[in-house]
Amino acid sequence: MIVTTDWLNEKKEQVVVFDCRFNLADLAEGAALYEHSHIPGAYYAHLDHHLSGEKGKGGGRHPLPDMNVFGAFMESCGVSDDTIVVAYDDGVSMFAGRLWWLLTYAGHKNVCIVDGGFSAWMKEGLPVTAERPERRTGQLTLHLQHSMIVTVDEVAAGNTLLMDSRAPERYLGETEPLDRVPGHIPGAINRFFAEAMENGRWKPASEQKKRFTGIQADEPVIVYCGSGVSATPNIIALKQAGYSNVKLYPGSYSDWSNDKSRPIETERRDIHDE
Repeated sequence: MIVTTDWLNEKKEQVVVFDCRFNLADLAEGAALYEHSHIPGAYYAHLDHHLSGEKGKGGGRHPLPDMNVFGAFMESCGVSDDTIVVAYDDGVSMFAGRLWWLLTYAGHKNVCIVDGGFSAWMKEGLPVTAERPERRTGQLTLHLQHSMIVTVDEVAAGNTLLMDSRAPERYLGETEPLDRVPGHIPGAINRFFAEAMENGRWKPASEQKKRFTGIQADEPVIVYCGSGVSATPNIIALKQAGYSNVKLYPGSYSDWSNDKSRPIETERRDIHDE
């Protein structure tokens, strides 16, 4: 699931690599960084253009893409059923995590994320290029894993542990730069996704387990964030820690808070608070 820069440097001719760098405050920055330099052979996967669908009345800021369109994009980069796919961003892992999640949701079993991302690659003096790789042809069979997602109605039912992956100040409603109203979905606990890493590197499974103390190994967990992107590192961390029943609410808080009839909470919650 997580691979080192050294591993990728050795295997880059045998895998398909995606550069997922993105800046939510500057939508063109990631592509510009890619054009300047990237890991040799890497294709660019844009959060809005390739890893999200068109915005509508529901679904949040980054709705899931049409999976047939997503699959066709993967195929155009040479991804087939047996291809090992490696994603990276600048080390924050939420954009690479989004690609990891989408391909896993599509039923692909060989998706990895580069530990430390492009920042680590550069620090280690590994080769970069500005050349775009040629388009290729793959054959990717979609087997959508519907059990990986939940609907807003399932979230509203309130029967499952909710984990909000946003920064604590957004969870508590102290600030809200993006959504209609500050706060969080009632009953949700907060585990900031960035705490899955330290200095840009993924914490080991033993440290991830400490972050989730109190959650039973077989307990279902619904993870959300602002728009279904920064939730993905927590999903990966939960998987590392041995949790298997982990689901994503794709629309996340941007979808929930867009409906004025849905309740909002600013009180801090923790595991199984009454």
